Amino acid sequence: MPTDKEMADAMKEMQWKDDLFHFAIAGGVAGGKSSLINAFRGLRNRDCGAAPTGIPETTLTMARFPDSNLNYPCVWYDIHGAGTLRIPDWQYFNAQGFYLFDCIMVLFNYRFMMTDIAILTNARRFHIPTYIIQSKADQHIRNMVAEMGYDSEYDDKDRRDQLLQAARTQFITETRRSVKLNLQNANLPDQKVYIVSKDCLLRAVKGERSKNVIDELGLLTDLYNEAHARRSCAAPVS
Repeated sequence: MPTDKEMADAMKEMQWKDDLFHFAIAGGVAGGKSSLINAFRGLRNRDCGAAPTGIPETTLTMARFPDSNLNYPCVWYDIHGAGTLRIPDWQYFNAQGFYLFDCIMVLFNYRFMMTDIAILTNARRFHIPTYIIQSKADQHIRNMVAEMGYDSEYDDKDRRDQLLQAARTQFITETRRSVKLNLQNANLPDQKVYIVSKDCLLRAVKGERSKNVIDELGLLTDLYNEAHARRSCAAPVS
């Protein structure tokens, strides 16, 4: 468990405030963390104030981004350093101050890394909600459509729509199966994976409708409801 000093230092570093919800997003390099944070904040990557994308991660540190909507008392953290685990899992978890967050989102890509397992395992010790997220769903589905033989020059709209639906169904099924297997291999209990794309998530945050939505609305609902519930029954941090 972190000492009182470690907890105080971590709160100072992340600028922790009682009246804010603190949401962490962790995952490997090029996993789409910054784009997802921007979508949660109602921003596109090119908008002013958006989290920078495409920048290599080289240190064990974090980037803090307040929500762009002042009506939402949220602050989002891009947790760097996910990759190979060079220190014990509990030490990595404590060093990043994960125990202070209202929830932790782990971006998943094909298989869990050691840091993903460390986060999911240690978050259970602190009773912190975790969310496994497969991002870039639209990109993956488009790639599958191309692999199915779709030719934009010769194929008509009906064939494109048929292939899109088939690819979407296949991608959702394979992703859920993959996460279930990864959790079993890590001796972790089964939990839901949220399959999202940044564009659909952005529309959901803005209250706009999207025909391609998968788990974006469910993620937003579960994220805020569980954070509220956890904060309302938690003892104040001293």
